[in-house]
Parts: sequence; structure tokens; C-alpha cells
Amino acid sequence: MTGRLQCVVLDCPDPLGLARFYEGVLGGEVNRPDPRWSLDDDWATLHLADGQVLAFQRAPDHRPPRWPDPARPQQFHLDVGVDDLARARDAAVALGAAVLDEGGPGRGWIVCADPAGHPFCLVRE
Repeated sequence: MTGRLQCVVLDCPDPLGLARFYEGVLGGEVNRPDPRWSLDDDWATLHLADGQVLAFQRAPDHRPPRWPDPARPQQFHLDVGVDDLARARDAAVALGAAVLDEGGPGRGWIVCADPAGHPFCLVRE
């Protein structure tokens, strides 16, 4: 069997809010009509320009990861390619991200967390 990835789903306390956060980070269109999903207060989507879809599902008891704490691991993360790490970091923070680890000079990535606590990396392309 060879399946095809439809979307990546992130559990969170506020689906629409997190979809809007990632719209600011990645572009795309929040809650575009799509027959694969019904949209409601517990589910939101972000359709990206390249056809990929992120979905956001309400999890009332969501416990965000604490990077790099193995007691509450990240479970997965997104890598977001950017041209300018500092500018991308500042833009992500303005949207509600928290910087978790900037590393040292010359490192090619910065670890951030989205407003629901999911780690993601800004990676220099």
C-alpha cells in the first residue's frame, strides 16, 4: 500500500488561533472550503500555496511540550525554511512565538514554540 499524506494535524487549545499564527509564518489560506473536512470550533485548516495542508484540532487538555525536556517531549516539529534568520525570528515573535534556543553564532537554525507550545525551527536556506 502506498498512501498519500493529506495533512499534518496539530492538537491545540485554540484551532483557529493557531491556524492564523501559522498563516502569518507560512502564508496560505485559513479555512478554505475543502470537501475532505468540515470546519467548526474544534477544527481549522491552513492550505499552503504548494498544496500542503496543516490542520489544527482542539484538545481541551492539551499539555504543550517543554523543549528539550524528555518528560514532555516535542513529539514532532516543523522546519520552516527562511532567507534571514533574525528577520524571521522577529516576525515569528511578533505573531506570538516564543524563542526557545537561538544557539551560537553561525548556527543555521533557531528553535521557537508556537502559541500552543509546539516547537518549530526556523532554518536558514
